[in-house]
Amino acid sequence: MAEKIRFTPEGEEEIEFYVIEQTTIGGVNYILVTEEESGDADAYILKDLSKPEDTEGIYEMVTEDAELDAVSTIFENLLEDVDFVREEE
Repeated sequence: MAEKIRFTPEGEEEIEFYVIEQTTIGGVNYILVTEEESGDADAYILKDLSKPEDTEGIYEMVTEDAELDAVSTIFENLLEDVDFVREEE
């Protein structure tokens, strides 16, 4: 069973995510999360902005194209059965 975390975007309602995978790139921690534990679902990459003195994790969604491409490639390599398809806005 995947670990479940609660994410509360500023000014929005709390969302629960399943953590699928995590990695560290250049000293920055990233987690791959989804709202569904299994099957096809929307996935998000969150970047850990927490400082050592923070009592709770502080994450933001990765939205910058170059960073998103680099980190999603790492996650695809870590997870054999995962392929990312970017939705156009």
